[in-house]
Amino acid sequence: MSHNLPLPTQTTASPRRTNVTAALLGGKTFRSLSEQTLSPREEKFERGRQTLGFFLAPAVAIIFALLPTAMDPKQQLLAAILLGVIILWICEPVPIPVGGLIGVAATVILGVAPASDVLRPFGSTTIFTFIGAFILAQAMLKHGIAQRLAFAVLSIPGVAKSTYRIIIAFGVITCILSAFVSNTATVAMLMPTALGILAVIAQLMQDRGVVKADFDPLRLRVGAALMLMLAYGASVGGLLTPVGAPPNLIGRGLIEEATGERISFAQWTATAAPLCLAMFVVLALVMFLINKPEIRHIEGVDEFIREQKAAHGKMKRAEINTLIAFGFTVTLWLLPAFASLIFGADSEPYIFLDDRLDEGIVAVLGASLLFILPTNWKKRQATLTWSDAAKIDWGTIILFGTGIIFGSLLAATGLAETIGTSASESLGITNIVTITAFAVILAILISETTSNTASAAVVVPIVIPLCMAMDVDPFIPALAATFAASFGFMLPVSTPQNAIVYGSGTVPITRMIRTGVVFDILGAILIISIVPIMVAITGIGG
Repeated sequence: MSHNLPLPTQTTASPRRTNVTAALLGGKTFRSLSEQTLSPREEKFERGRQTLGFFLAPAVAIIFALLPTAMDPKQQLLAAILLGVIILWICEPVPIPVGGLIGVAATVILGVAPASDVLRPFGSTTIFTFIGAFILAQAMLKHGIAQRLAFAVLSIPGVAKSTYRIIIAFGVITCILSAFVSNTATVAMLMPTALGILAVIAQLMQDRGVVKADFDPLRLRVGAALMLMLAYGASVGGLLTPVGAPPNLIGRGLIEEATGERISFAQWTATAAPLCLAMFVVLALVMFLINKPEIRHIEGVDEFIREQKAAHGKMKRAEINTLIAFGFTVTLWLLPAFASLIFGADSEPYIFLDDRLDEGIVAVLGASLLFILPTNWKKRQATLTWSDAAKIDWGTIILFGTGIIFGSLLAATGLAETIGTSASESLGITNIVTITAFAVILAILISETTSNTASAAVVVPIVIPLCMAMDVDPFIPALAATFAASFGFMLPVSTPQNAIVYGSGTVPITRMIRTGVVFDILGAILIISIVPIMVAITGIGG
């Protein structure tokens, strides 16, 4: 059923009017209960969820730590801490980044590992990718490029007439870009544009009386659908090529080493393409069923867009400088992928560029240009000031840093291997179908609470020896586990792109969990059913 935006209506009273632009583009991320505009029912639910978390998280952690098990003591302690942290993340009695920090502190205090080992992963390249990409995004927001790009997308014939088309258009763009550019970088690049479009939609809804004057634009279903499409679309598109996501490279290397069969770029892409297409269709259906936009058809946007374009006028020096820094960063991000396409993934040019052009280093280098390129040379005024840069979402950076730490600890303590072997024994896994299903489910579960890179690094080495011990060809289960490692859609810490869109403040944790668990289940079914068929058709690895 479609809903057209009605004309503004006259009211006798004038309630407080929400500043949509400030709410969506003001940089607020993790908000306390008092900072949100909720209905009485929503407020009651949120208060109960947070209160439950205060007591449930420590209780579960303590009880599990004291249970008499055959596990290694350090593994049991880590599992107990991780259970407690997951409850903190789901219930949010404290801001999600703080919940992760509490867990990290607990691992050191309880002797799971020394502080130097625990904190070392926080210096990973992903963290620097976050910092650089967020600074670039901050410049795009400050100088209005996000809004300008938003109006350009809305100007495509037919797109601006439907919120559904807008969301699907962003999903397609994200999928294509993330096949060659880092998933994290892709979402970080597109998010300011998506926020700009959301601000336009929310403003139109407010102006035409679809929502109350004092509504909270950060709780719109259309906003959650748009942001989740960015995050999940990047994960889907990242499967398409071997260089699309780090788990692909890790899984391919481990499979090639174990089987002695080389997987070419073309074979990988041909195998993954039908899976990506099927997953995108399912993603769109899931997104619109669970996060159905408040409106479908939008009337009167064309005139609004023309007015706004005229108001923006010609591009200013700050906007041009921001685009230069942005283009520089994207070009360096793409160079290794182009080298791989032209010369091959085993060629010297690709290896040289891939080693030197680390995505984190490129991100901070590109961001640094914003402090060098001047807008007024006489006044020594640069495109961005440090005060502007300091406003980036440090909470999301801390959040994902803690996820990387837990992923490293899972591997270092052997807890991941213990989970895998014990689960396979207790479930009675004996053939290639059950091994493949087990590999996919385990990879998704681990990627929910750690990084997708850690999931691939942990699960694939478990699956390959398990297959060999049962005299089963490890190729299909290991490849399926590699694809599944890029999943994990339930929590902000599951993937960097989840963390980025959650950091926008437009995706409540409960909505992300609800959407993510459905897509996890359907995605697992698609991987288990499609991968064996495509391996047989393409002859990959053979």
